[in-house]
Amino acid sequence: MPLFESLSQKLGAITGRMRGKSRVTEQDIKDMMWEIRMALLEADVNYQVVRDLVAEISEKCRGSEVMESLTPGQQVVKIVHEALIDMLGGAAGKLAVSPSGFTVYMLYGLQGSGKTTTAAKMALMLKKRGKKPMVTSVDVHRPAAARQLEILASQIGVPCFTQPDEKDAATIASAALDRARYLLCDTLIVDTAGRMTVDEELMQELETIGKVVRPTEKLLVVDAMIGQEAVNIALAFDQRIGLDGFVMTKLDGDARGGAALSIVRMTGKPIKLACVGEKVGDIEEFYPDRMASRSLGMGDVLTLIEKASEALDEKRARQTMDNILKDQFTMEDMLSQFEEVRKMGSIQDVLGMIPGMKGKQLDQAQIDPKAIDRSMAIIRSMTRRERVNPGVLNASRRKRIAAGAGTTVQEVNRLVNQYEETKTLMKRFTGMSKGRKRGRMGLPF
Repeated sequence: MPLFESLSQKLGAITGRMRGKSRVTEQDIKDMMWEIRMALLEADVNYQVVRDLVAEISEKCRGSEVMESLTPGQQVVKIVHEALIDMLGGAAGKLAVSPSGFTVYMLYGLQGSGKTTTAAKMALMLKKRGKKPMVTSVDVHRPAAARQLEILASQIGVPCFTQPDEKDAATIASAALDRARYLLCDTLIVDTAGRMTVDEELMQELETIGKVVRPTEKLLVVDAMIGQEAVNIALAFDQRIGLDGFVMTKLDGDARGGAALSIVRMTGKPIKLACVGEKVGDIEEFYPDRMASRSLGMGDVLTLIEKASEALDEKRARQTMDNILKDQFTMEDMLSQFEEVRKMGSIQDVLGMIPGMKGKQLDQAQIDPKAIDRSMAIIRSMTRRERVNPGVLNASRRKRIAAGAGTTVQEVNRLVNQYEETKTLMKRFTGMSKGRKRGRMGLPF
């Protein structure tokens, strides 16, 4: 996740130097505390949070658990990891569901924080989980917000309620409740108005809407790129309205990450969701333990497995496997594999979830983020006959395919060679598997 890239590299380097130590001195701990303090401050983490965290880590590192351990370096890393998890909220904050069977999520936030897009992302996420959500915009100050929500809702196939001519937000909210119940929806997501700054008029309007819809959860949408100001905004909303949690947006940006690392400790409220891209499907639950692991370069295997499970089309995967077993692996099967991988996000993000694959390792790998897109474009520029039987790809065909894909003949040749090598490798493994089966069946006992 790019947001924590710089911090992850620094913390990973700091703890990496401690892992192999068979003896940890007082000076080692002092040096590490100074480095951690500087890394967090550079990441724009709130000063009070940094001071408390460093004091907590320092005290535990000087305890007998570390000093008397056979692997003190590993114990120090464990302490830092646990402290980061605690700073990020400890246990994952799940979205609450109303026992009545009808849940209302109310989204707050300043202008530009990403509330409208977040409403659509939440709706799609809940729809995938079997819910029947509806979205509504009660922003009477910015008509474009309602129109934007309508467009996003139509793209994901979720009902949307707006009243462009109505100037009272509470009236729209009441009508949206009635409409959601009429459509037998079980969830209503309310996109509220924002301002450039927190003001009294905004707070009064939000309080009035809240009395009408009686939200199950009040979620503040926070732009991760605004730094420490996010803490002041969160405290202002929480003191006046009362929040249940946060949704962090723009976690795919290049911000330093101080907002996410400070906001939980300063408010005592959990980050429940994280938006990690611009697409409507780029939203996920926030897990403090997984984020802490990634921040220390330990990877995030669980999220990687979840992404793979969501992206995997079982029917297509089964068909591809059947083709491999029958030695009928084609360019169409290869395209299918590329599409499944692409659904999981960028290659850098996927590799970043593998333990140890951080910072220098990823840089040294010299990964081309557009390589898969180019390969998919090349295969899509082929005719069906060419995909099924790449042996017909002569020089003129390859030149035509390269022009159609907007690439070079060399790229086409490289992909065809990659396909042939993959097919040969799969054929070899298939043959080995069949040989083992025959061997077992031929045993006399």
